[in-house]
Amino acid sequence: MVDGTLGGNIRMACSGCTTSPKLDFDFSMAFQPIYDAVENRVWGYEALVRGLSGEGAFQVLSRISPEQKYRFDQDCRVKAIELASRLYPAGENLMLSINFMPNAVYEPAACLRATLHAASRYDFPTSSIMFEFTENEEVTDTAHLTNIITEYRKQGFTTAVDDFGAGHAGLGLLVDFQPDLMKIDMKLVRGVDSSPARQAVITGILGIADELGITVLAEGIETEEEFLFLKAAGIRLFQGYWFAKPAFEELPQVHLVAA
Repeated sequence: MVDGTLGGNIRMACSGCTTSPKLDFDFSMAFQPIYDAVENRVWGYEALVRGLSGEGAFQVLSRISPEQKYRFDQDCRVKAIELASRLYPAGENLMLSINFMPNAVYEPAACLRATLHAASRYDFPTSSIMFEFTENEEVTDTAHLTNIITEYRKQGFTTAVDDFGAGHAGLGLLVDFQPDLMKIDMKLVRGVDSSPARQAVITGILGIADELGITVLAEGIETEEEFLFLKAAGIRLFQGYWFAKPAFEELPQVHLVAA
């Protein structure tokens, strides 16, 4: 968990990179595309943690001890950048979305050192990296999270809220800070084309996002009907099995929508 005082966070950051226990196992990544409906192209990919034999994220995360959370968070960033630098086609300006654990980040500037080093080592532009945190991880110190977002933007990274509408903070989160992008949770997306209640909620979210200058992404798209309704509602970015399932250590073939 995040220490309640900034001083405590800084003290942990000074030794976190060296004292956090190393992982006693290895892992890899799968990649799932994010589709741009306006340009009818892949906008980027989200890196999703997997076991070396393709095991799901739950199996990997269940092996992480509380003491290893910081190390795991750092190692995930490096692994994602390393694989993306090898897999991404040159010259296509694709984004790389990396999940991070807000409660594993102690002092933002210090915790970005490994990320910046990996980006430099693998010649991957920081402007093409998006960090997303999930509402499903309860954040006990919103001021600290605001500091994280501020520092990440200062370094040229894009920031995003994952699973918006299904986590702890909800709309209250946007009062304290505004990310660059929010991903509408699949529970709100599922069957939206035939659900007036979901339509009303998403319309409200889109109105708030527009007022705050936040880009909206709809995740968990599984049917053409869901996609068409949300595209007509004004959403540009999409992610879900209807476009492509995550592919282990490769970029999957994407279902592009006919013009």
